[in-house]
Amino acid sequence: MELSKKDRGLLSSLDKFFKLSERKTNVKTEVIAGITTFLAMAYIVIVNPNILSATGMDKGAVFTATCISAAVGTFIMALYANVPFAQAPGMGLNAFFTFSVVKGMGYTWQQALAAVFISGVLFIIITLTSLREKIVDAIPTNLKYAISGGIGLFIALIGLKGGNIIVDNPETLVAFGSFTDKHAILTLIGIVITAVLMSRKVMGSILIGIVLTTIIGIPMGITQINNLQVISSPASLAPTFLQMDFKGLLSHSGAEAGAVGTFMSIIMVIITFSLVDMFDNIGTLVGTAQKADMLDENGRMHNMNKALISDAVATTVGAMLGTSTVTTYVESAAGVSEGGRTGLTSVVTGLLLLLALFFSGLVGIVPSQATAPALVIVGVLMMESVKNIDFDDFTEALPAFFTIAIMPFSYSIANGIAAGLIFYPIVKVTTGKQKEVHPIVYVLAVLFILRFALIRH
Repeated sequence: MELSKKDRGLLSSLDKFFKLSERKTNVKTEVIAGITTFLAMAYIVIVNPNILSATGMDKGAVFTATCISAAVGTFIMALYANVPFAQAPGMGLNAFFTFSVVKGMGYTWQQALAAVFISGVLFIIITLTSLREKIVDAIPTNLKYAISGGIGLFIALIGLKGGNIIVDNPETLVAFGSFTDKHAILTLIGIVITAVLMSRKVMGSILIGIVLTTIIGIPMGITQINNLQVISSPASLAPTFLQMDFKGLLSHSGAEAGAVGTFMSIIMVIITFSLVDMFDNIGTLVGTAQKADMLDENGRMHNMNKALISDAVATTVGAMLGTSTVTTYVESAAGVSEGGRTGLTSVVTGLLLLLALFFSGLVGIVPSQATAPALVIVGVLMMESVKNIDFDDFTEALPAFFTIAIMPFSYSIANGIAAGLIFYPIVKVTTGKQKEVHPIVYVLAVLFILRFALIRH
């Protein structure tokens, strides 16, 4: 079918704006990648309100804040940075917000939102000075390869856990799930379907796998479609919008801890939000970009600084709307694996995040067992970078190993990067190779050591 002049003009405009031809992609590929990323990360619009509501926040308002902040951050990433990454309130960061800052340290959720806002403003300032980009440049090449591999293991673990293949075990920490469990069976079916499609190089393999697995889950009683309300009005933002309590944050626990104790408590909360967000972002951007061959010969990602600014602005906007720290989503790797290479991928994901405001019921029917296979397959693809690590040099191998291992074992990208950056200067200095260590790495190692020593949560 021949395209009309108007359609050809639109395609030409998209090609020019997003540089599709230059990055060897096309509109169809980018659209499929954007849908795939959305389906892989859509769980956050359901999970985030459940976690933050434990602080007393209105669940409906948080749902709306989650969708809007994720869409805003993703659109900025698309139109300003032109990279195929999506943003949303970060898992782990929302748990820290709820269970450590509010329930553990006694802050109110309004005070915690103020801390998130401050960390976002801090990010904007240090990103405009290019400090965050300099931090990325300072990370050793082998650690960048390790970050990609570690993320691969981490998201594979998320998938295996979400699909009931790996379960908790009080004696051995983790164990195999029961393969008579229908949830585990559906996950295995999804892995097989997606693996076969990937092996046969079918376009949209991951997306097709998610859709087919969701459909198969209906007769199995896992995909719930009973009383499905497809369209609904978004909940009001009023209960959380601009509810940041800066005065309460600055005076928190002053009577009991004294001025110095109060100041240190606030500083450590903000630093923890900042460090975890910074290195979750850096890890996701560098690791996923490495897999997508988006790094130059110096290991730098195209438009890295713009991507980091996008994240900083999104975090600030998210706090204003009423949600915890917004970060770049590791599930973006699913879209990248489908061929997404430009901001057009993110535009599609952002539009779907906005549509989710009106289709919360439809979004909610995709079970974790349907998205779990996608994460496992992407994990396989991201492990490819490990072959580039110089394991012959122990001073490079040890930090790389800890980076890879700690991510899944501690359930945190930031912790994995921290472990690598702490051990890297130790093994280099003690073997007389201190000249190979960038000064910024020493600073980061000290900051992470202090973070682990002073914050137990």
